[in-house]
Amino acid sequence: MTTSAPSPLPQIQHYQQWLAQQHGLRFDDYEALHAWSVEQLPDFWRSIWDYYQLESPSPITEVLSDDPMPHARWFSGAQVSLPRQLLRHTAAAQQAGVPAIVSDNELGQVREMAWPELQRQVASVALALRSLGVGQGDRVAAYMPNIPETVVAMLACVSLGAIWSVCAPDMGVAAVVDRFKQIEPKALIAVDGVYYGGKPLDRSAVVQALLAELPTVQHCIAVQSPYAAAPVGSHSWAWATTGQDAQAVAAFEPEWLPFDHPIWIVYSSGTTGLPKPIVHGTGGILLALHVAGLHNDLGASYSDSHAGERFLWYSSTGWVMWNIQVSGLLFGTTITIFDGHPAGSSSQPDWGVLWRFAARHHTTIFGAGAAYYSNCMKAGLEVGAIPGLQQVRTLGSTGSPLAPEVQRWGSAQLQAAGAGEVFWCNISGGTDFCGAFIGGNRSLPQAPGRMQCRWLGHAVEAWNEQGQPVRDEVGELVCTKPIPSMPLYFWNDPGKQRYLDSYFDHWPGIWRHGDWIQINRDGSCVIYGRSDATINRQGLRMGTSEIYNAIEALPEVQDSMVIDLEYLGRDSYMPLFVVLRDGLVLDAAIQGRIEQAIRTALSPRFIPDTIAQVAEVPRTLTGKKLELPIKKLLLGQPAQQVLNPQTMANPGCLPWYEAFAAQHLARHSA
Repeated sequence: MTTSAPSPLPQIQHYQQWLAQQHGLRFDDYEALHAWSVEQLPDFWRSIWDYYQLESPSPITEVLSDDPMPHARWFSGAQVSLPRQLLRHTAAAQQAGVPAIVSDNELGQVREMAWPELQRQVASVALALRSLGVGQGDRVAAYMPNIPETVVAMLACVSLGAIWSVCAPDMGVAAVVDRFKQIEPKALIAVDGVYYGGKPLDRSAVVQALLAELPTVQHCIAVQSPYAAAPVGSHSWAWATTGQDAQAVAAFEPEWLPFDHPIWIVYSSGTTGLPKPIVHGTGGILLALHVAGLHNDLGASYSDSHAGERFLWYSSTGWVMWNIQVSGLLFGTTITIFDGHPAGSSSQPDWGVLWRFAARHHTTIFGAGAAYYSNCMKAGLEVGAIPGLQQVRTLGSTGSPLAPEVQRWGSAQLQAAGAGEVFWCNISGGTDFCGAFIGGNRSLPQAPGRMQCRWLGHAVEAWNEQGQPVRDEVGELVCTKPIPSMPLYFWNDPGKQRYLDSYFDHWPGIWRHGDWIQINRDGSCVIYGRSDATINRQGLRMGTSEIYNAIEALPEVQDSMVIDLEYLGRDSYMPLFVVLRDGLVLDAAIQGRIEQAIRTALSPRFIPDTIAQVAEVPRTLTGKKLELPIKKLLLGQPAQQVLNPQTMANPGCLPWYEAFAAQHLARHSA
């Protein structure tokens, strides 16, 4: 069997060599390097700017202001452009004959986009948007799948200084409207149909519904498919990409923007209220993505050291990992994107689909959600028997904790495929800051079940309940110093109150992320799942309130509570407890209607593993659902430690939940 070529020198080692040569900085080990990166924040982030040769037509007057978190200001005076930084690889990549994007789908429709064509289409769509009146600060919403057109649309949008926001076509109308209506988009770019899960899906009615619910949209550019029952949109994608003046397209240059100019709005759901529309800044995102390149070990496909590099991180466009996938272009890396279900079909899963895609297109870095690898292992998939995977040198995982046995399984499978020793780049971060707190470093030892290190420039600690840092024990994941990609603000959040409540309410001035983490003496880390009540399914987060809105609209359902139990080394388990109208009993028909409500309003990803009928949902005296205490109960903590009956409105319901927890824990032990 053919063996993979030796891996190039890790990017972090290249960076360390540069630090030594340019600044005389040498470190005994990674922990010392990380300590410097967080103790000398301005020096570290300026080094990232210089190492990756970021550009600004105006001088930087100050790297970091003295304002306390979250009000710190970065790189005052600088102007930046993500498309300029990305497209500067065009000439070298074209000379080397390496494409920018390789795309494929469930039907095997392969497309390659060269770097000059990417540059041309970005310019053309930007000019089309400008002709429709879109400019700096305007929001452009997109209802698009993982296809090259979405990459082009995003780059075109931010080339003008407009603010990009995208939702995936597997999301229902209500979930999309809850997000886009808050930001009042001026334009919508939407696909009218998709092929997903083994069948064509007409999305024209959804697009029409979105337009009816979004009165601020003045123009809709439709990406046409063979699956739409009716035409949508006032303009076509063909017009946007081929109907613009050729000379103007050739002369177009992306605009330089202030460092803190908004680049996109992404969404992260809390446990109450509408999804949080998180506004990220252009410069902060540029820096965050370049640090991601160090830890994910990305190099230019046209360089001698990383010749032929191809990067896949399978993701829905609604997940921040889609942004990370696209960021591979910043390093001159060819990105390979798959539009479709990772298992071909939910009714008859074939977990080899994504692996065969990677083999077919010579992917070297293969990333996916942790649940994907677990599903492959449980399905008994023989990855090692799939020809063409010997070039894979990195497996990436995120979205939820990766169990040790799953990592060992994946390594053995790739070795059987001839890939040699595989680097597992396991990361944990968030949509909130478009990055990771914990991640990989190919220079460090690997231990299944552990993440190798804290990211450079990220002052991450585990804190106990007294707000003291701890090692070798589980604590709250906090970040004690600012990072450039922390949100600028939430959209329409006067005084940043919702922003402050989301991350800084527990310890003022300290970012509390909502994860349980253990930082070991050697610097490796273990994430144990969410410490709050947010739902995290296959890497996509959804507020519990969004599920409640969907199912409590049903006439049969009076009340409900959902709990997500996704944590290290165990199967994800999400039970839903429902209180039905008097006289009703939960049967297959009612259960089917509940599941359909979630599927329609949100996504099939959020259908619970178990639906149980209960007499009451436990609540506080003020009426708040006791999601987190019940979660802790189901994790095995004693009821007397997590629940105080005197603070409950209905303590009589507790014995039922204690019995349910005992049965769940007994099943898990068995």
